[in-house]
Amino acid sequence: MDATTSAVTTDQTFTFADIFKNSFLENAVTNFSIVDVAITLLISFLLGLFIYAVYKKTFNGVMYSRNFNVSLVGMAMITTLIIMGVTSNIVLSLGMVGALSIVRFRSAIKDPMDIIFIFWAIAAGIVSGAGQYLLAISGSIVIGIMLIIFTSKTTNEIPYMVVVNCSNSEAEKMLLTKLVEHVKRMKIKSKAVRGGQGIELTIEVRLRVDNTDFVNALAAIEGVNDVVLVSYNGELAV
Repeated sequence: MDATTSAVTTDQTFTFADIFKNSFLENAVTNFSIVDVAITLLISFLLGLFIYAVYKKTFNGVMYSRNFNVSLVGMAMITTLIIMGVTSNIVLSLGMVGALSIVRFRSAIKDPMDIIFIFWAIAAGIVSGAGQYLLAISGSIVIGIMLIIFTSKTTNEIPYMVVVNCSNSEAEKMLLTKLVEHVKRMKIKSKAVRGGQGIELTIEVRLRVDNTDFVNALAAIEGVNDVVLVSYNGELAV
């Protein structure tokens, strides 16, 4: 009786360990060939270059950052490597989740459009690393065309800020009347009246044509002390 119970217990222990090893550990690793890795990284690199070109063409901010644009290419390729490692090894994927959970990005995003390109680069890397090459290529082409179309409609109207100092209210009225003749749209953003120092206006304008000669006409108005025209990256409230 004791021998039979011992044999059953031994068989049950052996069967559980055997199932655990075969179903989890032995099938946890998927091998990649050098050709597969090279093709996947090449596709990810080409998609990164496409994102690089679209960002450079559609950028209309104050200062273009080449380092940020290059980081988009690297981000796509690094994400591809991570996804390839996660999908090929279950044990590595569990450790990767814990490692990535402590990563914090503290760089300030100055332009909302930069967030779109960051997510685009990450998405392209994820899809490429998962082996969905057609989805990655076709999706990137559609996104790139969409961004080019929408940004091309706004780059024709370059926003400017006009900072003016007038001696009195009469000079202010004459300046605003003259300014309306030369701009497409305008909006007074701020007005400061200082005793003994005149009136200071900050006006956001959109030009009809890309010609800034009207600044000379504004400066020639009697009572206008100085006029400053500054290129401004922003939206005109209408």
